[in-house]
Amino acid sequence: MHSTVSKRGQTVVPAELRRKYGIDEGSVLAWVETPQGIRVLPLPADPLKAFRGSGRGLGTVADFLAERQAETAREEETLEPPLRP
Repeated sequence: MHSTVSKRGQTVVPAELRRKYGIDEGSVLAWVETPQGIRVLPLPADPLKAFRGSGRGLGTVADFLAERQAETAREEETLEPPLRP
């Protein structure tokens, strides 16, 4: 899919993508620059409602804490020791 940018920097989101991602008049799009290029993400009108339930099935709090402890240990291994005066 393609769209053209106007003199004023405006572009059109193709209808198929608007329908698929629920992009309507007044929807907010986030433009995110990444090393691979630009990503355009539709932002939900109600972020709290969109977030609710998104963590279901991802594991328990204990799993999360164990993962964070392992991550912290890996980070500490890669840190250089402090310089001593």
